[in-house]
Amino acid sequence: MVVSTAQQQPPTVTSVLNMLYGVVEQEVVSAAEAMPEDKYSFAPTNGEFKGVRTFAEQVKHIGFANHLYFGPLMGETIGANSIEENANGPAALKTKAEIVQYLKDSFALGHRAISGITSENEVTPLPKPVTPFLSTRLAIAIIGAFHPKDHYGQMVEYLRMNGIVPPASRPRPQQQSSQPKPQK
Repeated sequence: MVVSTAQQQPPTVTSVLNMLYGVVEQEVVSAAEAMPEDKYSFAPTNGEFKGVRTFAEQVKHIGFANHLYFGPLMGETIGANSIEENANGPAALKTKAEIVQYLKDSFALGHRAISGITSENEVTPLPKPVTPFLSTRLAIAIIGAFHPKDHYGQMVEYLRMNGIVPPASRPRPQQQSSQPKPQK
């Protein structure tokens, strides 16, 4: 047995936030990829669902929100008109491939922004916060991780309404055991 003498680095604010954000990213992106393109326009109609977002709009909204939250930390400017016009994501994005790429790019933006968060600046007030409750980098990282989960829950329902088991709910292959199987 080989024992490593290298010490593992202790976690940092950045590493913990990026790890948790990565978990959210994996679930959301895999759900977006699981829905067939012909179902991207799906929105429930049976029950109290008047005016709800389509599946595509759910995905685009997450991408837009990631830009809204993390963009200012990376030098992006988002005007008030853009917020109202793009709450459901950019209207120009039509295909599943375009929408999924937008989503992936938005999570990459989030990871880059989170990588700039340190224990020294995590709660330093920002000069021009997008909203008063997003006045620190830590607040942005936290909402950036939980907001997509609200919409992920809706995406899961849309997938299931279309007979699709969300990837995160699918059975995982059994792990290979390192112990030999008993002889019969």
